[in-house]
Amino acid sequence: MAHFDENAKPFSQKWLDERLAVSTLKRVLQTEYWIPKNINFLWAMGMVLAATFGILLVSGIFLLMYYKPDTNLAFDSVNYTIMSEVGYGWLWRHIHGVGASVVFLIIYIHMFVGIYYGSYKRGRELIWLSGMLLFVTFSAEAFSGYMLPWGQMSYWAGMVITNLFSGGSLEAYGLVEWIRGDYVPGDAFLTRFFMLHVLLLPLAIIGLIVLHFGTLRLPHVNNQDGEEIDFEEAAELYKAGKVKESKVIPFSPVFLSKDVFVMGVYFIFFFYLVFYHFEFAMDPVNFDPADGLKTPAHIYPEWYFLWSYEILRPFSKDLGLIAFGIAQVIFFALPFLDRSPNVAPASRRGLFKYWFWAMLIDMIILTFMGKLPPTDALFANIGLIAALTFFALWIALPIITKKEKKL
Repeated sequence: MAHFDENAKPFSQKWLDERLAVSTLKRVLQTEYWIPKNINFLWAMGMVLAATFGILLVSGIFLLMYYKPDTNLAFDSVNYTIMSEVGYGWLWRHIHGVGASVVFLIIYIHMFVGIYYGSYKRGRELIWLSGMLLFVTFSAEAFSGYMLPWGQMSYWAGMVITNLFSGGSLEAYGLVEWIRGDYVPGDAFLTRFFMLHVLLLPLAIIGLIVLHFGTLRLPHVNNQDGEEIDFEEAAELYKAGKVKESKVIPFSPVFLSKDVFVMGVYFIFFFYLVFYHFEFAMDPVNFDPADGLKTPAHIYPEWYFLWSYEILRPFSKDLGLIAFGIAQVIFFALPFLDRSPNVAPASRRGLFKYWFWAMLIDMIILTFMGKLPPTDALFANIGLIAALTFFALWIALPIITKKEKKL
């Protein structure tokens, strides 16, 4: 049993330390959690993501006070009550809408920075896998939230996405009806996705964020050169006052202060969008109430799902569903498909450099094609070529990385 000082005053630092190990936690998680010196501002994207998620939680709580999860009331509660009757309700909705879009921009930046610098290799596989689990959970959270305004695009996007669970020619419509709670999206569908959005998925995200940060603790953060650093030796140099000779800095307060600066710049951009360009995060079709008897001319998801949506479209019913499913999970396999022994920036990795940029450009093309109606033959062919290129690149990855020379 721990020893307690009877003379320690309640809630003093010593009193709390004896009961909660505050000093130990601070040392393990902050002052003696070491970060490499040779990293750039892109390494702050993790903290930017956490801060954006915090803003989404706070704004979501305020919206939750007035939202009605009922098919007859949901649309008006969002577009009339919150936007017109509640003081600053429009601001909280804009913050939530912009945050839901921008968070995926940061996720994709964070993800491709990790790929570029090889931050998924050599003992860091769990960092990558937990990050991809976060990506999937954020995607589910975004989709469930998109249903809640109960506008036209909410309804029909829900109809299309849930139809994917029928399994193509398997025609497992019983599963689809079980997910919806009805033959078509209705009250049961809305309340289920409301529960997922405000309770279950946020809890899962919080748990996965803790896991993601936990996986960073032992293998430590990667660096711009992929250099293998002896963190214990470098930490001893820093603690001995040899700051210049040391290759590491403490997470708090040194690295954290840099994170805060990057977050400050980011939030200037964020609130500029909130006040002046919030419309990019709000589909105009969704300002029409949901109508199951009136199909929109062109149904499409939000921009952050367009690349995978375009992989689904060019193929037949079954083949498209298989391609879509593979696209959702293929990034999980990256640490195991990359056979190179090198942990280094893509610019120093021979053919992998071209693979990285080809993958990035291909996903951008898929995103643009996914927003266009599938009626133009030229754009349909571009989408098909981009989808085939996506899979060709993944097939080529283990081949080109296995031949890569050790640096």
